[in-house]
Amino acid sequence: MIDIRKLALFNKMAKEGGTTVADHLAQMTGMATEMEITKINFIGLQDIRAHVGDDEQIGISVDLQERPHGTVLFLMNAQSAKRLAQATLGDMAGAEPDASGFSDMERSAIQEIGNIMTSGFIDGWANVLETTIDMSTPTFTYGPSSGMIDELVGDGEEMALMFDSQVRAHEADVDVTVYTFPELDELVELMEEITLDE
Repeated sequence: MIDIRKLALFNKMAKEGGTTVADHLAQMTGMATEMEITKINFIGLQDIRAHVGDDEQIGISVDLQERPHGTVLFLMNAQSAKRLAQATLGDMAGAEPDASGFSDMERSAIQEIGNIMTSGFIDGWANVLETTIDMSTPTFTYGPSSGMIDELVGDGEEMALMFDSQVRAHEADVDVTVYTFPELDELVELMEEITLDE
């Protein structure tokens, strides 16, 4: 049974993850960047499928290779991804604000942003959990969101930890939803190992 006071660690993990993402993005782009976590929920797998729907979105996922294991998925719609890519590229050649689809430069920028977001978020978690968490190389997918959930978790973990968040970067506000599918028993173990300041 987890100490009820340790439930606050979920908020701390979200805040630390968001702050680390923002710091890394700011270093990459040179722009003041914030990542605000607006809501944290435990959500069942069936509810996740309903929540994400079948709209086509960009998904960036990583597997955690150390405790608490599992998978982390960032979801954003194509317009949000394009805005973020354009904010990153600025006046560089290759940003095509009015074009449908993505230029090679925009795709490359989105992949780099995905790397930064996933590594920053996991680094933030590791800091709070007082551990290290190795992860796989991020995988990028564009397609129906519910299909990504099926492919990532199948019939595995029945619960996920969901963070609704917004990344703000140089007038390019984008909504990014972070779904984490940790091995819940391992996550609880890690939290139990942390000594709270009295």
